[in-house]
Amino acid sequence: MKLNIVPARMGLHWVRLGIKTFFRQPLALTSLFFMYTAAASVLSLLPVVGIVLALAIVPAATLGLMAATKEAESGRFPTPAVLVSAFRTGRQRLRAMLVLGVIYAAACLAILALVPLIVSLPATEVPADAEAAMSPQFQLAVLVGAALYLPVSLMFWHAPALVHWHGITPLKSLFFSTVACLRNAGAMTLFGLGWMGIMFIASSAIVMVAAATGNPQVAATALVPAVLLMTAMFTTSFYFTFRDSFVATPDEETTRQPGEPP
Repeated sequence: MKLNIVPARMGLHWVRLGIKTFFRQPLALTSLFFMYTAAASVLSLLPVVGIVLALAIVPAATLGLMAATKEAESGRFPTPAVLVSAFRTGRQRLRAMLVLGVIYAAACLAILALVPLIVSLPATEVPADAEAAMSPQFQLAVLVGAALYLPVSLMFWHAPALVHWHGITPLKSLFFSTVACLRNAGAMTLFGLGWMGIMFIASSAIVMVAAATGNPQVAATALVPAVLLMTAMFTTSFYFTFRDSFVATPDEETTRQPGEPP
């Protein structure tokens, strides 16, 4: 496995590929995304360990959604079984994926603990309404949380796929993922900006329709499912960022397992 440096314009190409592939199997890919979010929501309700388990399944779920995208791109129907792809490739890679899950959960919990300390916000404080959520203190907490999460996102962006499809150890996969994102920073930036633009346009269109009809309830009713749909499309494009950022070496070509990407 070696790193592939791509031009910045590739970021917008990944956005287009994600949307195009999503509409090949929209029902299946949307259903799989909802199944993952439902599973995470149920796990988070468990006392004490719920939030830890909900966070720990994120790397495996990310890999499952990437595998579903690969199936859809190949013209196959991604079944629910693809979501557990991370747990069907042998004990060694299963252990590696579990390690990634534990590290991811620990990192996210550390961020949740640090943010209130940095912005002097009580850890139990939750905005009771929209006005509270727009307060400068809460907005600062959101910005600080996003800044702290950025390096975590870079580490885990490609890590699950590197573990699953290339057999890289967890710590090395985190390092290689970070390097790949930084070396392809231009493409990753355009990728993020492209999706931000699409989500902004979609939400603005809904608000404009609600204003034109004089019925604010239209926006309240349509905005949440629209955002979920856009997020499902967004996750569909993850696979292409990985596929084009790494190239299999000749020895991997001869030992690749069935279902692994080129």
